[in-house]
Amino acid sequence: MRHRLPAAALALGIALTLLAAAPALAAGYRYWSFWDGADGGQWSYATQGPSLARPADGSVQGFRFAVSKDAAAEAAKPRAAADFEAVCGATAPVEGRKRVALVIDFGVQADAPTGEVVPQEAPRTACAQLAPEATTAEALAAVAKPLRYNSAALLCAISGYPQHGCGEQMAETGAARASDGPSGSAPGGGPSAGLLVGIAAVAVLAAAGVWQSRRRGR
Repeated sequence: MRHRLPAAALALGIALTLLAAAPALAAGYRYWSFWDGADGGQWSYATQGPSLARPADGSVQGFRFAVSKDAAAEAAKPRAAADFEAVCGATAPVEGRKRVALVIDFGVQADAPTGEVVPQEAPRTACAQLAPEATTAEALAAVAKPLRYNSAALLCAISGYPQHGCGEQMAETGAARASDGPSGSAPGGGPSAGLLVGIAAVAVLAAAGVWQSRRRGR
């Protein structure tokens, strides 16, 4: 029993250290999500990027800027219905061209990067007339320049928004995490508060275990 208690205390202290020093789980990403219009004005998460998707005449394509999970069930959808007639009904069809309705939702101010303002609160709509083989990216470029992409061809900005950043990971507090330091390290290079708490827990529990074992041995 003399050795079991200190060992158990030490093991518990180490576990607390690891939990305290572990980085916070990411709540999601700040990015432009891409959506396909579905029946009944609904949205479905696109399975291809806008540079690969080639929508048919009469299609509706949506974009939403938000902090959300990169998953169909959890990503924030455009806040306007996928209604082709509402967007392109007043645009006469042209032979040899296709019409694609676009819904561009700049999101809410709470999701805007620091120092930036959402261009408009309500979603913007536009009807693009394009060649039959045109992609969604070409449709977007026709009605919502300037666009910005990163080196991996990820869409970063529509109509210049946001001016900075591109799909950055967000901590649970809502703060962006461009890059993480080594586990247990604070941004300044010193030990994090969580690591210090864990070390203190190890010391206290180990000392308690030693005291208990000595007491039982008397």
